[in-house]
Amino acid sequence: MKNFAVKTAYAILTLFGVVTAIFILFNVLPGDPTKMMLGQTQTQEQVEQLRHKYGFDQPTHQQYLYYLNDLSILSLHSKDENDYTYISDKSVSYLSLFEMETSQLVLKFPYLRESFQKQNKPVTAIIQETLPNTAILAITAITIALIIGMTLGMISALNENRAIDKGIQVISTFGMSLPSFFSAILFAWIFGFVLEKYTNLNMTGNLYELDDFGEERQLVLKNLILPAFVLGIRPLAVVIQLMRNSVLEELSKDYVRTAKAKGLKMNYILRKHVFKNSLNPVVTAISGWFASMLAGAVFVEYIFGWNGLGKEIVDALNTLDLPVIMGAVLVISSIFIMINILVDVIYRILDPKVI
Repeated sequence: MKNFAVKTAYAILTLFGVVTAIFILFNVLPGDPTKMMLGQTQTQEQVEQLRHKYGFDQPTHQQYLYYLNDLSILSLHSKDENDYTYISDKSVSYLSLFEMETSQLVLKFPYLRESFQKQNKPVTAIIQETLPNTAILAITAITIALIIGMTLGMISALNENRAIDKGIQVISTFGMSLPSFFSAILFAWIFGFVLEKYTNLNMTGNLYELDDFGEERQLVLKNLILPAFVLGIRPLAVVIQLMRNSVLEELSKDYVRTAKAKGLKMNYILRKHVFKNSLNPVVTAISGWFASMLAGAVFVEYIFGWNGLGKEIVDALNTLDLPVIMGAVLVISSIFIMINILVDVIYRILDPKVI
């Protein structure tokens, strides 16, 4: 319990550091988001009004404090609609705890502000629409990597130094060295264009698409195959290597020799003891890969036209939509931290000896 509390405190401090880094990074970017919002026909008066509305005319340290204020569940906001610290119940649900003459203390969920480009649409709503698609893609990719990787890793270990072992090692090495953006382009072109009449796969597409009449959304699972496989190639290669080395290490331990001496069949030893004990390094490594998939999905989603959070980040970067970029990166960072805490719990279950 004490260790868990320490890790939670460390996670909160890490998240605070991430928030600070995100704010500093995206507030030193070249370009003026107000001019990008207004287009080429803006006047200086319109620019000034918009800068005041979003607080760009305030000192950087004050903008930072109000950004922390927006992210805090307990925060102070202006009651003036023209003030950039004002929040609307259309943007975020909140409970007013204490009202003063010009401001109010409220209890709310973290407020990620509103998009500059999408008609002031709340960033939370944008993330809610796109994150599930990215999660489905990442979960499918990691499932593919785990199932195939653990299977090939076991086969490789049980056939050490044989031709099948060397073949699997070559495939694994090639998979680890292949960048996601390059493999995405390669797979999209080969299986979605050159061999399309055999695979019946599309180069681009979403999980849900409109029918031929443009009236109803229909589930198109085949569009998940290529991006999920491409996203899972590198973790697949890592799982193969980890599983192989872990199984070989377990097979060399005394309890395996003792079990053999007792007359237990090898299949039983592998299934009941070796496999479970070999999972610890795999679980630890795959957790980091799962979290990084949310970031790696940026390239894969953009190339395959997958309507997820990664593609949304690229679109927001192109239009300098800072609230969307900052909100998306913050959500991904939070997920990464939560996954690391969850993995510690799973690791304890697999190995109770871990303190």
